[in-house]
Amino acid sequence: MIARPNRRPQMKGDALVRFENVGLRYGLGPEVLKDLSFGIEPHSFQFLTGPSGAGKTSLLKLLFLSLRATRGIVTVFDHDTSRLSKDELSVLRRRIGIVFQDFRLLDHLTTYENVALPLRVLGKEEASYRSEVIDLLEWVGLGERIDAYPPILSGGEKQRAAIARAVIVRPEMLLADEPTGNVDPPLAKRLLRLFVELNRTGTAVLIATHDLSLLDQVEARQLVIREGSLTVTDPHHAEAGGW
Repeated sequence: MIARPNRRPQMKGDALVRFENVGLRYGLGPEVLKDLSFGIEPHSFQFLTGPSGAGKTSLLKLLFLSLRATRGIVTVFDHDTSRLSKDELSVLRRRIGIVFQDFRLLDHLTTYENVALPLRVLGKEEASYRSEVIDLLEWVGLGERIDAYPPILSGGEKQRAAIARAVIVRPEMLLADEPTGNVDPPLAKRLLRLFVELNRTGTAVLIATHDLSLLDQVEARQLVIREGSLTVTDPHHAEAGGW
């Protein structure tokens, strides 16, 4: 088993994210998420699992503030998101790292430039981060692809570049959607170790995955979605529930 992630006592008032009776529907369709109540605490580590179509991607979009809940209260970094403008939501999103399934790399930038982009957006000088970006690319196995452009990268290489871009700024919360879906088992284990190490430095991590073997490698809380409803299980607590 990979080294255990950080553990802190769970307190209802001590959360990066709080969902209270949250529901989500698209247009006039049925609810895809129903009565979700849970919290994501600072420094915590959790997996999000469930069958295809259960609502995992919709939940990630709510957490990343790219969707608004249809009902209920979503609080992120102590802000009620229903009261925020698009610009204010954008500012909060800068504190969240995300790994998308479709990677979203910029084809006109090299691997190095894609990974360094969040640091450039923050106004940092290249001299202050170049060695860190190169070291991270070496760690994820892209040391020889630093100057390559996304169109010539394999799916697994794009996945690793997207992960490196998400973690380079050490966000307060990291959301990863199937981050090991395009790599072989040894590399998947290596990437999972990267997430655990990032968590140990203070980042709350949530990994959405179909790969249940990952759950055996890290002792962490599990958020399980079935038919739009959420069950929370924690190996450190006998009870299950939102908090």
